[in-house]
Amino acid sequence: MGVTNFRYFAPVKCPDKRFTRRFLHRFSAIVGMLVLISLSGCVSPFGIKELGPEAAYQQANRSALSSDKPSNDTLNTLRRHGLMPLWQKDPAAAIASLRGIVIANPSLWREYFSLAELSYLQGKRTHAQGDYLAASLYAYAYLAPGSSGETPVPYDRLFQQACDIYNLGLVWGLTPPVNGPKPIASGTYKLPFGQISLNADPKDQEWRGGTFTDFQSTATFEPKGLTNNYSTSGIGDPLAAEVARSSGPGAALDFAPELRVPTNLLLEMENPRQQIAGSKLTGNLVIHTIYDRRTIEIDHNPVTLNYDQTTTLAFSLTSTPSRIRGLLAFLNGQTRNQKPTLVALEPHQHGYMPIVFIHGTTSNSTTWANMINDLEEDPEIRDHFEFWFFSYASGNPIPYSALQLRQSITAAIQQLGGVQSDPALGQITLIGHSQGGLLAKMLVINPGDKLWNGIGLPPLASLNVSPKSKALIKAMVFNTPMPEVKRVIFLSTPQHGSFVAGFSLAGMVAKFVKLPVDFTSAVAEGFGGNGRVAIIGDRRMVVGSISGMSPGSPFIQTLATIPVAPGIHAHSIISVATKGPITLGNDGVVSYQSAHIAGVDSELVVHSTHSSQSNPAAIAEVERIMQLQIISSGLPPGPPAPPEQ
Repeated sequence: MGVTNFRYFAPVKCPDKRFTRRFLHRFSAIVGMLVLISLSGCVSPFGIKELGPEAAYQQANRSALSSDKPSNDTLNTLRRHGLMPLWQKDPAAAIASLRGIVIANPSLWREYFSLAELSYLQGKRTHAQGDYLAASLYAYAYLAPGSSGETPVPYDRLFQQACDIYNLGLVWGLTPPVNGPKPIASGTYKLPFGQISLNADPKDQEWRGGTFTDFQSTATFEPKGLTNNYSTSGIGDPLAAEVARSSGPGAALDFAPELRVPTNLLLEMENPRQQIAGSKLTGNLVIHTIYDRRTIEIDHNPVTLNYDQTTTLAFSLTSTPSRIRGLLAFLNGQTRNQKPTLVALEPHQHGYMPIVFIHGTTSNSTTWANMINDLEEDPEIRDHFEFWFFSYASGNPIPYSALQLRQSITAAIQQLGGVQSDPALGQITLIGHSQGGLLAKMLVINPGDKLWNGIGLPPLASLNVSPKSKALIKAMVFNTPMPEVKRVIFLSTPQHGSFVAGFSLAGMVAKFVKLPVDFTSAVAEGFGGNGRVAIIGDRRMVVGSISGMSPGSPFIQTLATIPVAPGIHAHSIISVATKGPITLGNDGVVSYQSAHIAGVDSELVVHSTHSSQSNPAAIAEVERIMQLQIISSGLPPGPPAPPEQ
């Protein structure tokens, strides 16, 4: 049997009973003290919690605008007045109680913000117009007390939130009279504590000879398709207003029918804090446009108006026909060109220099959207220029379309009273993209008989044509520079022709183009054939823009040799999308060598496809050139908006 190992443990001696009793007594006393301390609240409930930058910002700026809970300031208001339980149980009753407290204690004017925020939350819950409208009124009372009362500091966080509550309260509180094909009208609106009668002056809806016929709030929409999104932060409901055509169907220059105007709707009240104490309130609905006023005064303080420029432009573009319109116009020049088409972004104002935008082949005026969106945000450009757009059937021969451009501008100048009445009309800038640049060049050259002879045509006097056809041919080819045009910008322009126009497929497409009757008649009379083809000796020359832009075309080869007339400033913006040496590059439609011409004031090459109108560098160059035009014109800014009545 093996030996078992074991440890020896000494016997434990029992403690003294008196020691045990003392130990238990002291332990019980300590536990009792801890219990008493905890029951008495002496343990501190305070502490801090570190937040990240984003969480800290969200907590500081939380409001009814961004969540379903009030801001910390409004929660403090509810607690101070003992209204938190009532707010949780009956929000409408809590708002009414707080309103009564504020009315009875004018020194609590800051609580108007809480009334505005709580009413806005209530509107989100009930979807009632009256709650939203009440939120706007409370916010207005907080921001603009009237003849008496303290006002908030503009740097206060609540100041901006109150502006936003006022703005969005109008959006939802005045939805029926704002959204829809109707003007803004006077009316009486219900409130949770009474009613308000609002007066809308019909004269506010008359604008530069036109009338606003439709208003659409832009506050809850996001633009798409435009590179930059511009808006003007301020007070009021931003609207996109449609203007009824006012110049008549025969006008040479008309307001673009598809475009909307950035406008602003304000609800103004006299002494709002005093009025809110009653149940029958009065106010005015006032309309402003971004072209006439960007700031006003409320309580003798300058206030910026809220506009949404880019969203308004997007509304305009959604109602404008797409690129299909440009393609149809390219194919059907006969019906498209019964009259020149020149439209303005806004009615002409004395002292503003016109910039005429000319689109390219199979295109339309919407292709300028991004450039216009950016140019209008430049204060210097906005205060000196206005934008005109020329639309044409881009399948027609270039000299014919250029003649229409000339006639359109001339008629518009005459319609507006001429250069004698407005010198700014004699400071026109042409901006032409692609084929549009060739149209522009036709207005700034003095070709004499070079163009006619370069095409290889017999003497004009030898043609057996009617006086009408002879006059048309002479006006197209034997032109002179327009004296009113002082500057031209060529944008991705095929000065020496486009290699795409030389493709056989382009020639096949050109066969489907319907040319204008007066042009085909003149060609048929002078050169025989069917009007689409001129027979010159043993040559058959196809007419139309595509054949005219082919690198082998006698027309484009001759036009490239004719310089811009002296005294007219010319600029080239050339797009190159390919890698490698610029001089060997192209943009997919036009090569650098084709777009380059000598004798221009400046040339800029931008990395872009042929659609360079939206290229940031190209737009910046246009802005730079427009600054030069302001200096060279010597004209002061256009007249300011009329003073506030």
